[in-house]
Amino acid sequence: MRRGTVRVAAEVAWHVRSGHPWIFRDALAGRSVGSVGEVVEIVDQSGAFVARGLFEPAGPVAIRIIGRDPAVRFDEGAIRARIEAARRLRERLLSPVHTAVRVLHGDGDELPGVSVDRYGEHLVLQLYSAAAEPHLPAILDGLEAVWQPRSIYLQQRLRPQTGEGPRAPAELVRGTVAPVEIEVREGDLTFAVDVTAPLGTGLFLDLRDGREAVRELSRGRRVLNLYSYTGAFSVHAARGGAREVVSVDLATKAHGRARHNLQLNEMAETGMEFITGDAQSVMTRMQERKRQFDLVVIDPPSFSQGKDRVFVASKDYRELVTAALGVTAPGGLLACASNTARLPLDDFDKILGSGAHAAGRRLTCLKRVGLPPDFPVPCGFTEGHYLKFEIAAAD
Repeated sequence: MRRGTVRVAAEVAWHVRSGHPWIFRDALAGRSVGSVGEVVEIVDQSGAFVARGLFEPAGPVAIRIIGRDPAVRFDEGAIRARIEAARRLRERLLSPVHTAVRVLHGDGDELPGVSVDRYGEHLVLQLYSAAAEPHLPAILDGLEAVWQPRSIYLQQRLRPQTGEGPRAPAELVRGTVAPVEIEVREGDLTFAVDVTAPLGTGLFLDLRDGREAVRELSRGRRVLNLYSYTGAFSVHAARGGAREVVSVDLATKAHGRARHNLQLNEMAETGMEFITGDAQSVMTRMQERKRQFDLVVIDPPSFSQGKDRVFVASKDYRELVTAALGVTAPGGLLACASNTARLPLDDFDKILGSGAHAAGRRLTCLKRVGLPPDFPVPCGFTEGHYLKFEIAAAD
């Protein structure tokens, strides 16, 4: 085979033709077929064209598909056309009342290895793949032409060779320096974000529909928000008419930002309580005091380390559900979220059921909420549906 051409097994070709955007490294049997970010051609065992993709020499994903048409290009004009198409999609599907949206979602918009979020007049580009790095100048040019932002910040999400390591602040790569605080709208609510923050701007855009679902269920209920971060779920619950909202987070600073978000929406702290501490320990104390809630929101990070324990969602979520049911009133609701890509929906369901069994309770799934429309996922790419959000009733 000539350089830049990859012959794959029939099963791999079938998956790619069915919409899966990745070819894993083990499918190449150790072959190196190009340089970082080089466009390579994929053919099946008969030599028939399958797709073109970007080659990545390291990591589990070796090739990221950019198109299945033999005439596909990935030059500056083609990249800009994809950014324009992504904008048209958002304009068709999203209400203009949202000023914080994802404007590029990697494989879903045929620009693999990157995502771009818009916060008002500012963009944050997250780089997940080295294969996309050589194409960044063209991507940045396209973003400037299509969105005309005041600034574009780059957030490196490439895993270093020595491990995860601390994340650096976002780097200004185009435009002028953004304010430390930017106010954005989510429907009729306002939130403050920081586009330079290394771990997150303060608002997880993929949970937008989940927050709306919690708001709709909050009227007259006592709500417990675990791992509350900057209080987005708490603010939605309060606006939805909750009679009590308790926010629990390890970081006092996060509670400060949550209070600020309340102020931005001219909402008083009446009926609001902020508890700094480990969620499990807080719930243990609540159960001892027989304190109960009608709606408990569970939104742990995929991986976090507290003062005395490490939480890994795929391993410890069951225990968390059991503890949460210990403070959930009869007939109450759990709103359970997980963004762990390696935790399939079927396994997540079983974790919820097993956690309920350990608590001597039964959970009934009432509603599942997926990614909002600005997070499109190619059909055939089940891994792309990384977000699980279920609302369940506790007997």
